[in-house]
Amino acid sequence: MRIGILRIKTVTGANVAGFILGTATFSLFLMLTLYMQQVLGYSPMKTGVAYLAVAGTAILTSAVAAQLVTRIGVKPVLVTGMTSLTAGLVYFTQVSVHGSYLGDLLPGFLLIAVGLGFSFVPISIAALAGIQPAEAGLASGLINTSQQIGGALGIAALSTIATSRTSDAIAGGSSQASALVSGFHGAFVAGVIVSAIGIVATVVLIRRDELEQNVEELEPALDLAA
Repeated sequence: MRIGILRIKTVTGANVAGFILGTATFSLFLMLTLYMQQVLGYSPMKTGVAYLAVAGTAILTSAVAAQLVTRIGVKPVLVTGMTSLTAGLVYFTQVSVHGSYLGDLLPGFLLIAVGLGFSFVPISIAALAGIQPAEAGLASGLINTSQQIGGALGIAALSTIATSRTSDAIAGGSSQASALVSGFHGAFVAGVIVSAIGIVATVVLIRRDELEQNVEELEPALDLAA
């Protein structure tokens, strides 16, 4: 396997951002699913319907992001996406035992949806910056692998944090629901820290000069991101 493509800073930055995006989002959706079902008492069907706000908004914001990257560039769009993702995680650190969909979930869902739409498209483009056609398949596989590994590690790490805090809260006399919420808070705080690192990586590693290309050159990457 040729790792020489990682010498391109923008490609490295895209893979770091992709890894962190996977870490944050995979674990986020797991924690929120458990919160809705175990704390708020949602059924599996109701939980799935609750996520429609994320799916629908992410589709719209992805289309907007695809247009913006050709106008203002990949880096500003990706920074916006990672920042919105971080803001969504910050919002979820305040979920409560007697929470509601409109108050505890929907605003955070919308922030996360913007973060996803504004992150996936520019990450897909940045992952191919400066890549020769013969190495395009390798670069595409690398970014997919980064996201999947990030997701697996994120679920493992944040689940461990949530479980540990929940166990400590129960041992301290908290009710089951309060203990679960305490665990979710810990996981979301960890997610905020990880996502914030993604913002820094984007600012430091994504280079405009490696991304300078005309609209015609961007179209294949946008098709790949769609």
